[in-house]
Amino acid sequence: MQCHYCDRDAAFAAESGGVNVGLCETHFRERLQELADDEGLEALKERVDVDRAE
Repeated sequence: MQCHYCDRDAAFAAESGGVNVGLCETHFRERLQELADDEGLEALKERVDVDRAE
């Protein structure tokens, strides 16, 4: 799978509603930083329950 933003191989992939999107490491980090900057990361952590210990 290729990165959604460039021609590099995707290092990470996400699926939602049957749609798969790949991101290279660089673009993954950029998107993660954008989420952190607009408090979206906190909402994402709550949605996936990151702090839960199993």
